[in-house]
Amino acid sequence: MATRDSMGSWLEGGPGGGGDREGSPLGLPAEGRGSLARLPRRLAALAVDWLACLAVSAVLFPVTADGLFLVRGHELATLGVFAVENAVLVGTLGHTLGHRLLGMRVTPVAGTARGGGAVAAGVPGLLRGLVRAVLLCLVIPAVVWDADGRGLHDRAAGTALVRR
Repeated sequence: MATRDSMGSWLEGGPGGGGDREGSPLGLPAEGRGSLARLPRRLAALAVDWLACLAVSAVLFPVTADGLFLVRGHELATLGVFAVENAVLVGTLGHTLGHRLLGMRVTPVAGTARGGGAVAAGVPGLLRGLVRAVLLCLVIPAVVWDADGRGLHDRAAGTALVRR
């Protein structure tokens, strides 16, 4: 009888998990420039981006004139600003404001969606940026990682968030 260990799962990229460490199936270094960005850095970049989007939403889409400035904007407008920021900036420049400030960039990954590939040069493009932004706004794909250390939103978009 076959067991889960003998079959692997789609999150593991097949039996054995696809490599010894995060990013190895993509040919990325273990540390330093070009390595996968780690969770603390990702969370800090997310906080920077969200604060910037709160400020833009408070200026362009205010729903109240009292209270803390950053919470004056409409909630869905804030999410929309966040989605547009991610889609446009990642698609055209390869990074958001938070990514740039924290030394990261989004890069396209050439290869198959299952098990490996190689990091390609250049920016992801608007379609990959849009796919990544929509899935990021849904939250769940962003908080589930595969064996490569990429969120499912990055995997679906064919991208990887690496250190600059």
